[in-house]
Amino acid sequence: MTKFSDLKLDPKVLQAVSEAGYETPTPIQEQAIPYALEGRDILGIAQTGTGKTASFTLPMITLLGQGRARARMPRSLVLAPTRELAAQVAENFDTYAKYSRLTKALLIGGVSFKEQDLLIDRGVDVLIATPGRLLDHFERGKLLLTGVQIMVVDEADRMLDMGFIPDIERIFSLTPFTRQTFFYSATMAPEIERITNAFLSNPARIEVARQATTSETIEQKLFNFTPSRKDRSFAEKRAVLRKLITDEGDACTNAIIFCNRKMDVDVVSKSLKAHGFNASPIHGDLDQSVRTKTLDGFRDGSVRLLVASDVAARGLDIPAVSHVFNFDVPSHAEDYVHRIGRTGRAGRTGKAFTIAVPSDEKYLSQIESLIKQPIPRGETPVIEFDDSPDRGERIQPKSRHPERKPRDRHREHRPEPNDNPASTVPLDVASIEVEAVVQPTRREEARRDEPRREGRREDRAEPRREPRAEARTELRSDPAPETREEPRREDRAERRDDRRHDRRDDRRRDDVVVGMGDHVPEFLTRSFARPVSADTLADLPEDMSADHTQDTANDQSTD
Repeated sequence: MTKFSDLKLDPKVLQAVSEAGYETPTPIQEQAIPYALEGRDILGIAQTGTGKTASFTLPMITLLGQGRARARMPRSLVLAPTRELAAQVAENFDTYAKYSRLTKALLIGGVSFKEQDLLIDRGVDVLIATPGRLLDHFERGKLLLTGVQIMVVDEADRMLDMGFIPDIERIFSLTPFTRQTFFYSATMAPEIERITNAFLSNPARIEVARQATTSETIEQKLFNFTPSRKDRSFAEKRAVLRKLITDEGDACTNAIIFCNRKMDVDVVSKSLKAHGFNASPIHGDLDQSVRTKTLDGFRDGSVRLLVASDVAARGLDIPAVSHVFNFDVPSHAEDYVHRIGRTGRAGRTGKAFTIAVPSDEKYLSQIESLIKQPIPRGETPVIEFDDSPDRGERIQPKSRHPERKPRDRHREHRPEPNDNPASTVPLDVASIEVEAVVQPTRREEARRDEPRREGRREDRAEPRREPRAEARTELRSDPAPETREEPRREDRAERRDDRRHDRRDDRRRDDVVVGMGDHVPEFLTRSFARPVSADTLADLPEDMSADHTQDTANDQSTD
């Protein structure tokens, strides 16, 4: 049997591995480490949980033992698809390189750029990063990749699913052609094959197990569930999940529950907490500090149930996971292999339960076609579903005004026969006095404010005070509509009479018309014609001279 001491690793690395409790390498480690120490490119395909991270970390530490890092020029680069996987690789590096003087830097989102820039400026031997944050540092001019000697792409198929292939191709173009490259994944899509052919030089293909196969140490079960009603599907499915966890009892020490959507992760986690389970959510929308704290709590046992999206389905090394529950059937068949691979790791046994509804048949057929075997069916537990929302089962949306009570705008409360009789007693309005203040209208206010003659003011003063004198009134016991309207009609009649009287006074004052009447101004009667001399008049024809003489006579008579 091969041991780590037979793989020609650095003695300091062997000491760290021994202290970590490992003596015998896994098949992928046993085959990949010798090729890596020879300087060859490696294309590793193996099941998840078989120790792929150590298969490139141990030889990388040994190869980088000689040399010195320069500022902003890392000597090796490890690309990971998620922050959690990158942080896990960094933890493995700390474990195996604690007796070496190699330095590292972790470049992931959710962390300040300033702290990462300080580490890069000092110079690092190992740079572990996600593609997006790595390119951010490069575009800011804080990083150079021309000194990379070893480059590792972990979970390459996950890079493809997350759309990182263009970023990976760009990063490859920034690194030297003479680098040593490691590609590791549990599945190998045709696009990944194209990249390996373009960027790997005569790689050593190591395929420990057939692609996309599940470990034999994992007990799989499928529970087909048909909801009673479509609107109850989500709630009844949560009840089935709680029943499965309860039936496992003490055997379920901890578990990861996978959902397809981030929103469902939050709802399932809140539902489990409401029913007394120790659960916490983790997905990509949470802050990095919250995600790290949740994972640390799951590792140390303070969190029993980890409700997660596929952000936790790849590469997370938590050896003691007893169960995996697929609350939703994954839409991609490869994700099923990665999800259930979180249990049954490092030779341990584990269980993977999947809850399926009738609409998941097409996804189940793809999964069974990928793993080349049917998933054993289990007996769906019988649940007792209650429509009433108890223990916070139904998550109500938050109101903008929580102090206000909801009301139904479309219904009015009407007294029923069973209501309190005291509430239906009619109100005795005859015993109540109401002070009614008659407010003047806009027209009346305007007419009151405009200047008036003394006669008009005296005529209008008395009717204006009459409504104010009768301001205080008492409601009658039988307030008939005809009786209530009568005073108003009288007031309107008085106001109309006042207006007619005012108009008649105005007409009498305006009898004498001043203007273009019988009186004609004096300047209009004068003649403006120039006088004509006798000589000029003698030269005119007889008819014109006669007319002019007549006009002159008329003018003189008018004067």
